[in-house]
Amino acid sequence: MSTNKRYVSMVAAVLALSASAAFAAEVPASFDAKNCKAEYPKASLMNEEQGTVSMSFLVSAGGDVKDSKIDKSSGFKNLDKAAIKAISACKFKPGTKDGAAAETWTKVDYAWKLD
Repeated sequence: MSTNKRYVSMVAAVLALSASAAFAAEVPASFDAKNCKAEYPKASLMNEEQGTVSMSFLVSAGGDVKDSKIDKSSGFKNLDKAAIKAISACKFKPGTKDGAAAETWTKVDYAWKLD
């Protein structure tokens, strides 16, 4: 009977290890929004354009942006372009997969508001 208990325990441990490997945790890249601001485009200021642009960035394991795309426009091309340009130039804290730095996609919303 004790042989069966050991066998069941070992199977449960192996299943637990397999499950954690199959569902590996991925943490997306991040950046410090306080140190990474976009300059309001002059034409957008004059036209009093405001809005939020939703973007996705592919960030390397080294923290550099490799690719970017607009998921949802602010409604104004100048604001969208300025946000992509500014955030792409930021240094990101790399995302992780299984606890190691890895290339990951991350989502960023940038709100343009006039004071």
